[in-house]
This record gives sequence, C-alpha cells and structure tokens, in this order.
Amino acid sequence: MKPVPQAPHALPHAVSLLRSARLARSAKPFLARGGPRGERCAGCRLVPSHCLCALRPVLPVRAGMCLIMADIEPLKPSNTGWLIADVVAGTFAFGWARTEVDPALLALLADPQWQPYLVFPGEFVAPERVVTGLQHGAGAGHAAGKRPLFVLLDATWPEARKMFRKSPYLDKLPVLSLQSEQLSRYRLRRSQRDAHFCTSEVGALCLELAGETHAAQTLEAYLDVFTHHYLRAKQQLPVDLEDAAHQRLLALANR
Repeated sequence: MKPVPQAPHALPHAVSLLRSARLARSAKPFLARGGPRGERCAGCRLVPSHCLCALRPVLPVRAGMCLIMADIEPLKPSNTGWLIADVVAGTFAFGWARTEVDPALLALLADPQWQPYLVFPGEFVAPERVVTGLQHGAGAGHAAGKRPLFVLLDATWPEARKMFRKSPYLDKLPVLSLQSEQLSRYRLRRSQRDAHFCTSEVGALCLELAGETHAAQTLEAYLDVFTHHYLRAKQQLPVDLEDAAHQRLLALANR
C-alpha cells in the first residue's frame, strides 16, 4: 500500500477558527469519546498516520454555507461541518448560545449579496415558511441574482430542535425543506432517526439544489474518504488509498 501523502496544513477555515476559540475557553482538554488518543493533525483532526490534508479538494463554489454549531460540536473529530468548510470557501461558522447571538452572524444574514435559507425539516415548521427550491436568481445559473446562503444547524437532532425554537433571529428566514429518498451513509455517529443526514450530506444536497453538481458530488466523495480514514485510524488499520472512495474523489478533483 502506498503511504498516505502528506501536505502542509491549509490556512485555518471558519470551523477551524471556531474550534480554536472554543478550546481557548475550555477549562480542561476535550477528549473525543471512543476515538484515538494522542497527537492529531491540526488540519484534519486525524492522527498523523491517517492525515487527510493532501486530499482536500479545492473548488470554486458560488453558494455559501453558514454553520450555527452547538457548543462542543467544533471540538468533535467526527464533525462533518469541518468537511464543508474544507470544500466551500464561502463557509461561515458561529457558536450557538441561547442568551446571545454573535453580531457577525446577524450582519451576515442581513448582507444583501446573500439570500439565506434555513435548512430544516418542513414537518416542524409553519407551512407558509417552507420552500422546497431556491428563489429565482439564487442558483448557480443566475450570476446576477443573490448568492444562496444555506444556514445549517450543526448539532445532534435534539440540540438542533432546541436551537431552532430558541433562535428568534432565524424566524424571518425561509425554511428550506430538503426532499430526498437517499438514506444516510454516515457511519461515525448514528442519528436517532434513520432518515436524518449528517451535516456534510445536508451540505451536498444544498449544493445540488443550487446547481453546484460537481461540488455536491465532490463533497459526498470527500465524506466517504474522511469516513474511511477516521474508521481506519480508530481500528488501527492502514489507509487504502486505492479503494473506490479515493478513486472517485481523485476523478472528481481532476475533472
């Protein structure tokens, strides 16, 4: 097997910076439950022997992603919002708190270049707020329109419902209810509901809806590769750089 390629760490992105800020406030070190102990790569959160940094895809993406993250979500090595920030340069990340809101988040949601959509299941929302598609001019094929900004609540399902109910600044946003028959393939943290997607899967569905098909497929492939590296590290097995997931990501990166 070929060794895992190594690359210099990419510049910190929004989730990485949020993680650093959260760690700086911690009174004690964060220990990931069930994960490998010891040194981790600052660029991908994996152990150095299973580093993913050299495989990070870089794509031009017109859509933006706004991650509102539950308190310890940025600290979890299994968090997949990090993968969205790897792929989508226009990713913003904010920590959530019930009693206060980051002024930068409010400014982003009010920025006229963006059309924000709060991504959440429509069954929990008043019907008049629910949309299943983007407004005219917001997709990748409409350069003159506003850029779509997908607002994702990055948390466990109980946390996400609480964040949705207790964030009045989100009440005026249209709620994008994703329609998909695809079952989640995420194997790192199991949802309580089989139909739920992990954060990066939601991001990929949003990109597809915005007409960013190549970016959506690349993010899906990147999740598969990350899952392989993460689980192999956990099981103390070497990475297989020649498997189908790596080959698909390589083909998409070279397209």
